[in-house]
Amino acid sequence: MAMQNLLTVDHLNVEFPTRHGSLHALDDVSFTIRAGEVLGMVGESGAGKSLTGAAIIGLLDPPGRMSKGKIYLREQRIDNLSEAQMRTIRGRQIGAIFQDPLTSLNPLFTVGQQLVETIQAHLPLGAAAARQRAIDLLAATGIPAAAERIEHYPHQFSGGMRQRVVIALALAAEPALIIADEPTTALDVSIQAQIIELLKKLCQEQGTAILLITHDMGVIADIADRVAVMYAGRLIEIGPVEQIIRHPLHPYTAGLMQSIPSIHQLSERLNQIPGSMPRLNAIPSGCAFHPRCKQVLPVCHHHTPTLQTIAPQHQVACWLHQEVHP
Repeated sequence: MAMQNLLTVDHLNVEFPTRHGSLHALDDVSFTIRAGEVLGMVGESGAGKSLTGAAIIGLLDPPGRMSKGKIYLREQRIDNLSEAQMRTIRGRQIGAIFQDPLTSLNPLFTVGQQLVETIQAHLPLGAAAARQRAIDLLAATGIPAAAERIEHYPHQFSGGMRQRVVIALALAAEPALIIADEPTTALDVSIQAQIIELLKKLCQEQGTAILLITHDMGVIADIADRVAVMYAGRLIEIGPVEQIIRHPLHPYTAGLMQSIPSIHQLSERLNQIPGSMPRLNAIPSGCAFHPRCKQVLPVCHHHTPTLQTIAPQHQVACWLHQEVHP
């Protein structure tokens, strides 16, 4: 399996201009994803996970905009492309799976019509070949009687089956990278497991890279190779999944791990992180997590830590793990 960097996000900043100044939604976010790798991105709602995915595929909602940074797909910079150029990248080289499949499917067209249109937009196939590929994709994603179901409309599918159709759409042009934003949140546990197995199969058989955006650490533990933890628009820890789960370094990451119920321990109450994610117009100075942190140091109030390598492939932005303080 090739292990070169497929995606490189370099010092990404996203801001929203307002009458009272710019709100910084993403602040200096940098990471890479290798071919065939699953990078799980976790954090509470408002951490900036979905915004990161939207920036990568060029779908930031106005007035949001990239104010700084670069995004490379393989060796091609894609953040400075025109909308027309980005449309050739989106779908063909980067696929997307969103939380609610109904937002990705047009209720007025059959799933077959939508699949065939997507396939022909990106691949040099005639109508008959495109239709056969659509049937094969539906079958590959686990939809029974694909040749018959291809004529059905989205409302004729269950939630889990609709999500499979969306995955088939994302795979239609054999993209090298898939942005999967909460792809299993609205599904029951058994369907979640099937979707996760499908995504794992893609990575193993096709070398597809996946950025998996979720708040579900169980999903991360099951499928991800590495984990990136976000808080208040910043990347605060990134490393191999086993290290992050067993030996989290940032207090926020540790809080996320401790909040997962254990079948091996009886407890009357779930552990939780006190407080809540700060609003964009009220992000604290220094380390944004310091008002909620039980291990806060004086330096945390005024100085923002940067990512430092603590162990092989394991980085954390926390003053507890930096020998030199300002």
